[in-house]
Amino acid sequence: MSTDNSVNGSNNTVVLNSGFLKTLVQQIRGQDTYGVYRNWSDELILKPFVVSKQKKREISLEGEVDAVTQSRIMAFFRAIAARIEQETGLISQVVLDLSHEGFGWALVFSGRLLLTKKTLRDAHRFGFESLEKLAEEGETYVKKGVELGQTYPEVGKL
Repeated sequence: MSTDNSVNGSNNTVVLNSGFLKTLVQQIRGQDTYGVYRNWSDELILKPFVVSKQKKREISLEGEVDAVTQSRIMAFFRAIAARIEQETGLISQVVLDLSHEGFGWALVFSGRLLLTKKTLRDAHRFGFESLEKLAEEGETYVKKGVELGQTYPEVGKL
């Protein structure tokens, strides 16, 4: 196990300043039934989300999307749902549908309201170039979902 807490030269202030990344870490720790991440830094927990372009090219698209990658994708969208729920009060859920080839979609919904959607392609290679990009994309989805939730709260409560 690596004890290097550095992620592509980033420092921990990225995690400290991003509500989305804090929520993502909470989602991952919440699913940690054996306490593996108990003593890990937030940045070390987020390290698997950072995948360089070179590393993405090296990841084979052959076979099933592995369970670790699927759980990483699910944690990302659960964090989006949790942030939308914090902002709007609407109970949000996530649906992830992936084919064995890595194609599919992720939906975040509340009641009958679709808050956010993402078409997934090459899910084997799910990741971001940096923690900043991860935070930026997550916050973008949260912002759009919050706007919809605040515009149509009656649909989200059904």
